[in-house]
Amino acid sequence: MSFPIALTIAGSDSSGGAGIQADLKTFSALGVYGATVVTALTAQNTREVREIHDPPAAFVRAQLGTVFSDLNVRSVKTGMLSQPQVIETVADFLGGHIGLPIVVDPVMVSKSGANLLAPEAIGVLREKLIPLAAVITPNIPEAAILLGITQDEVMTQKDAVCKQLFTLGSKSVVLKGGHGTGPFSEDLFYDGASVTSLTAPRITTTHTHGTGCTFASAIAAHLAHGKTPLSAARLAKEFITGAIAAAGVLKVGRGQGPVHHFFQQKRTR
Repeated sequence: MSFPIALTIAGSDSSGGAGIQADLKTFSALGVYGATVVTALTAQNTREVREIHDPPAAFVRAQLGTVFSDLNVRSVKTGMLSQPQVIETVADFLGGHIGLPIVVDPVMVSKSGANLLAPEAIGVLREKLIPLAAVITPNIPEAAILLGITQDEVMTQKDAVCKQLFTLGSKSVVLKGGHGTGPFSEDLFYDGASVTSLTAPRITTTHTHGTGCTFASAIAAHLAHGKTPLSAARLAKEFITGAIAAAGVLKVGRGQGPVHHFFQQKRTR
């Protein structure tokens, strides 16, 4: 039996902890073959993003066309889409693939604080790509930007915020709680019917580079396996919690270290 195929449409992280690299590691860890469309090249490590290079939208379209002409893609995850033209290109292409589950991670700022989305691209993301999504996975700051409200409003009105995010057109929403406080990290899943809490112990660590990318690509991996969005989100929550908890053994970099994507595999040496 062949592996299901998932496609990540995202930026490259030269340090290997986030972006395309994190997505491919997640796909592999969860038994999915990963394909890629690179939307941006970054010169970054665990401490900073030094430079960003955006390939032309026409080349992004060429990658999409080439992948889909040959591979049976079962799910898609989008990450860093920094320019309006790239978002429009991706949305126009994916809009022709009705029924394909798409996970939209609205990447806006890196862990080191670098802006990864041009301000003029926010409206395009909201109006053209999000309505195509099976799941969107904003964190608290991203939800505030998408809705034009404050982070405090998001924190204090989470159920209402989920419902507001749902009106942007996605079939379901996962509002991530990693930026919150307290002993538990609570994500909220909403599909238009009810709000479901996805809760795990909050892990105090500096090894959180690539958490958002990993979580979203884990959802995409489980969707490729045929899981429902809620089931995929539950399993992704378990996976990212384990990956964060095990991250300290990697000892990669001197800043925000990456999570451990292969924590479930036994070490052979």
